[in-house]
Amino acid sequence: MKDKDDTKERSMHHHRLQRKLVDLTKKLFANPTVFVILLMLSYALGYISSPTFNSSRHTPPPNSPNPSIFQLTNLPTQLDNFRVTTRCANPIPPQNARQLIIDRLFNGTSPYSNFPPPHVTQLLRARRIKGWGSYGAVFSRLINKVKPRIIIEVGTFLGASALHMSNLTRQLGLDTQILCIDDFRGWPGFRDKFKDIQMINGDILLYYQFIQNVMYLNASESVLPVPYSSGSALTTLCEWGVTGDLIEVDAGHDFNSAWADINRAWRILRPGGVIFGHDYFTAADNRGVRRAVNLFAKINGLQVRIDGQHWVIDSAGNM
Repeated sequence: MKDKDDTKERSMHHHRLQRKLVDLTKKLFANPTVFVILLMLSYALGYISSPTFNSSRHTPPPNSPNPSIFQLTNLPTQLDNFRVTTRCANPIPPQNARQLIIDRLFNGTSPYSNFPPPHVTQLLRARRIKGWGSYGAVFSRLINKVKPRIIIEVGTFLGASALHMSNLTRQLGLDTQILCIDDFRGWPGFRDKFKDIQMINGDILLYYQFIQNVMYLNASESVLPVPYSSGSALTTLCEWGVTGDLIEVDAGHDFNSAWADINRAWRILRPGGVIFGHDYFTAADNRGVRRAVNLFAKINGLQVRIDGQHWVIDSAGNM
C-alpha cells in the first residue's frame, strides 16, 4: 500500500513539473526579445558543431604533406601582409636613370668626383675585390640573352659581380648602366674575415673601398652605387620609374629578406626582363633563399630555372 502511495506521489510531482515547464516556455516565447536570443544561440551552436567549421579551425600546418583545400586557396590572402603595394611611376627612359640618381641621391655630383677624400686615402687598398659566385657562367648567358640597358644589383659588397658584369657588357659593346644597391655596412662580425677593411669612429669603409675598386677598373661610367638598404632603395626606384632589364637579388639570405627583395625587385623588372640570384643551394636548405624563390614562383605562376648556384626567373616565360 505504501509503495502505491509513493508511486502516486511521484507521478503527481512529475506532472506538476511538466506544467511549470510548459508555462515557463509559453512565457519565454511570448517575449520577442527572448525568442530572438534563443534562435541566435541555436544557430551559433549548430554552426560551431558543423564539420566545415571544425575543419577550418584545425587546418594542417603550412609544411603539412596534406594541406587542406581551405589552406591552399587562401595562400595569397595569408601573404597579404608581406605584399608590396607601392605604386610605381611610369618607366623613365634607360638613358635618364644615371643622371636622375646622381641628381636626387648625390645632389648632382658624381660620387666618384674628387675621390678619395684625404681622410681615407691611406686606409684604402688599391684593389680589394671579393665576392661569392661572382664569376659564374650565368652572368654571361643572361647578358647575352637580355642585352640589358639597365642592370640592378641588390647586394653588392665589394662589387665583384657588378664589375664582372660591367666587363661583360663592355665586351659586347653594350651601353649598360649597373645600379648597385647596398647599404655597404656588411654584417655584424664580417670584419673578422675582412680585417683589412678599415673603420673610422665605427664607420666601416666598405663603401669607400667599393668606390676605389670601381675606379681602379675604370668602370665609374657604367657602375653607380645606390647606398641604401634594399627595401628603401627598391621602393624609391619604383616611385621614380627606374626599371631594370636584368636584376640580380643577392642581399640577405634568410627567407624574410629574400622574400621582400624579390617582391620589390619584381615590381621594377621591365616586361620581358629576367630576375636571378645566388645561394639557391645553401646550408639553409629550404628555409632561406630557396623557399622564398619557390614560393614567389608558385604564387605568381612562374618557372624557376637553376644555373649552377643561381636561380633564374624569366618574366617572358621562355626559359
